Amino acid sequence: MQDDKIRNLTKMSICVALCCVTAYISFPLPFTPGLVTALTFSLSLTAYILPPRQTFTVILIYILLGAVGLPVFAGGQGLSRLLGPAGGFYFAWLFAYSLLSLFKGETPSFKRYAAANILIAVPITYLGGLISMILVLDVNLFEAMTMAVFPFIPGDILKALAAAFLGVKLQKVLGGQ
Repeated sequence: MQDDKIRNLTKMSICVALCCVTAYISFPLPFTPGLVTALTFSLSLTAYILPPRQTFTVILIYILLGAVGLPVFAGGQGLSRLLGPAGGFYFAWLFAYSLLSLFKGETPSFKRYAAANILIAVPITYLGGLISMILVLDVNLFEAMTMAVFPFIPGDILKALAAAFLGVKLQKVLGGQ
């Protein structure tokens, strides 16, 4: 029992660290305040190897670390990043990847992992970005979609596929949730 708790806390800690590191593997696009980042790849892996509650906790810890000013967000730190035009992405991740973890299924499956990511996590993430960009930048829906959705679709699909592939491998090595 104690070994399971230690194992779970270790996996969660590694996931938080991985999120902090991969956030910096990013680059800006000139027409959007959002960044293309490897963080969503790490969030997907987190959802694949942890159950929903632990996934939510990992993402919440990551967001809180950035909210208090630790340099874990790409593109800026603190509450200003969370309350800015791209802030909706951060809050959407809490729900998007917790739901991904919930709907990934019991048995590792590349197809199910990829489909759940592309059909659940990616759209919820975009919805969060759309809402914050509309509210903060006072733009219409099409302008917000041009900044928060359209430029990210190809990369998010590729990251979802890569994360699904690696997630299946990790699940087999780690022996389930």
